[in-house]
Amino acid sequence: MVERVGIVGMGLMGQAFISNILKSQIAVQGFDVDPARMDQLREHGGQPASSPAEAAKDVDFIITSLPNSGIARDVMLSSNGIAEGAREGLIICDTTTARPEDSIQLADDLRSRGIGFLDSAVSGTSAMAQDGDLVVIAGGAKEDFEACRAVFASFSRAAYHMGPAGSGARTKLVINLVLAGNRLALAEGLVLGEKIGLGQENLLAVLQDGASGSKTMVDKGPKMVFGDYSTQSLVSNVLKDSRLMIEQGQISGAPTLMISTWSQLIQAAYEKGYGEKDVTVFIEILRGMAGLPDRAA
Repeated sequence: MVERVGIVGMGLMGQAFISNILKSQIAVQGFDVDPARMDQLREHGGQPASSPAEAAKDVDFIITSLPNSGIARDVMLSSNGIAEGAREGLIICDTTTARPEDSIQLADDLRSRGIGFLDSAVSGTSAMAQDGDLVVIAGGAKEDFEACRAVFASFSRAAYHMGPAGSGARTKLVINLVLAGNRLALAEGLVLGEKIGLGQENLLAVLQDGASGSKTMVDKGPKMVFGDYSTQSLVSNVLKDSRLMIEQGQISGAPTLMISTWSQLIQAAYEKGYGEKDVTVFIEILRGMAGLPDRAA
């Protein structure tokens, strides 16, 4: 039975993890560079730590949820990092959307210190995470994955072992690529519908109910229709992810036609100053191309 876990990185996704883990009667000790996030942890009944090393003290499992794999590496291996506070046998579940090659190297470096590592990417938005409606896709040793099942069950509805280190990160990029295609098609359809005189709410209802329906339409469709760009998935993070997808295509020799177009639209949204808005703001780039007013300015 898991009694306590550590967590480092308590942003939108991390806060959702904490809420659900505590509901599962598992104690949480955590660290974030943002003092407000530490206060939130305390308010929810968790125990703030003074460093990543302290967050890892006396636990068998620690979850990291960080902006990119470079930051994840620093948090794990730098001074006062997780490795300094870890006892032998600790398993790190890294939910960062990471560069797969970085996850592979990190797993090797941590193994030499007696620390297990799973690139434990999650599929779902922070809003879905609050409801526990996440899927974990993990790469790493099968025995580490089995040991972490109870931890994953505390904040997700399903968990899949995808293969050796790096497999979770690679799967997450494929999921995000398909998700981007869904969002792009939805936005393009809504803009076309508006231009030819179709009511947006009614059109979205039909799209959701028809053969084209998807979770994206339920989660992101209303945001696109009403111009609600309160943050669930930051433009800046999605731009980083799209570049990782293109890199994987270049490394493997696979085509990345759609994601290249998507990346350019997200880049345009970022350059307009929308980096901290929800990713759905990219529809405003398409609306601008169609001569429609920008609702995000």
